[in-house]
Amino acid sequence: MKNLLIVIGIILGMIIGCSEMNGTDTHEKEIVMNNAELSLEKATFAGGCFWCMESPFEKLDGVATVVSGYTGGHKENPSYEEVSSGTTGHVEAVQITFDPQKISYSELLQVFWRQIDPTDAEGSFVDRGSQYRSVIFYHNDDQKLLAEQSKEALERSGRYHNPIATDIIKFSVFWEAEEYHQDYCEKHPFKYKFYRAGSGRDQYLEKTWGKEGGVEPEFKKPSDKELREKLTALQYNVTQRNDTEAPFNNDYWDNKREGIYVDIVSGEPLFSSLDKYDSKTGWPSFTKPLEPGNIIDVEDKSLFTVRTEVRSKHADSHLGHVFDDGPAPTGLRYCMNSAALRFIPKENLEEEGYGEYKRLFE
Repeated sequence: MKNLLIVIGIILGMIIGCSEMNGTDTHEKEIVMNNAELSLEKATFAGGCFWCMESPFEKLDGVATVVSGYTGGHKENPSYEEVSSGTTGHVEAVQITFDPQKISYSELLQVFWRQIDPTDAEGSFVDRGSQYRSVIFYHNDDQKLLAEQSKEALERSGRYHNPIATDIIKFSVFWEAEEYHQDYCEKHPFKYKFYRAGSGRDQYLEKTWGKEGGVEPEFKKPSDKELREKLTALQYNVTQRNDTEAPFNNDYWDNKREGIYVDIVSGEPLFSSLDKYDSKTGWPSFTKPLEPGNIIDVEDKSLFTVRTEVRSKHADSHLGHVFDDGPAPTGLRYCMNSAALRFIPKENLEEEGYGEYKRLFE
């Protein structure tokens, strides 16, 4: 009998021990999940019918969720019918939850601009009324600055003949739309395709951005062997090994000609002479990027200090660093290496394939 009790006690102990271990594992998993959620950010865009704004963002790597809803107005928890009447002040919008380590807010802005007609203040395509106007709702000051820079870059690009009408407004409250409207393109694919085909959206985007609907062809970075053949030793060491060229002894530190600066590897547009200034450092310096979506900021802990490294989005070239000691209006100094850049004079923009930036200098 005593031996039986001992055996039972051992079994109970093992069960309790396993339960405690499982509880610990569950708790640790919850902590990991909560930490992952804390790293996510939100972006809120309005661009007409939210059915058409969901799908372009849902397929992006780094986007966790895309929810249709209403925002920008005065009515609490409005219904679709109330918003559609145009009396609530709300717009149809999508709220995107994304991982900034995988996709940047600037990249989301690029996708946003390529889904809308930003010059139409009266609605979006077949949907007319203030509830269908385009709006960027920023969640913090960083988003506000990036949104303003991207809007300004679009205005200066010369792509549109009419002024950009898209508003940039501080985010307040987002009201989730009825379940019927969530993931509409997946739930009702035939109805969605029929509606979208008749809306005129795709026809406009193709006319404005090309047959791919505004999606740029993916750039494939050359192999290391190809880069060594294409670049000079200095260009290779700067862009691929994060080296820094000598100040006052480089191609563009005192270049005063009008034009744009592109990545030496990929050719992606990076900076404009309109934003260049003499920082007295001996390197070409700019107050802001020409195309914020082509720039990535990376924390740099080398040289026994913490700096913000600047790299190109598509070629992943080391460009330089950005500092907060620049002049107005941004207060930033993008201190770049000439060896990472190629300058294209304004008179050569058309023939080099950058004709859309020609209007900047007219």
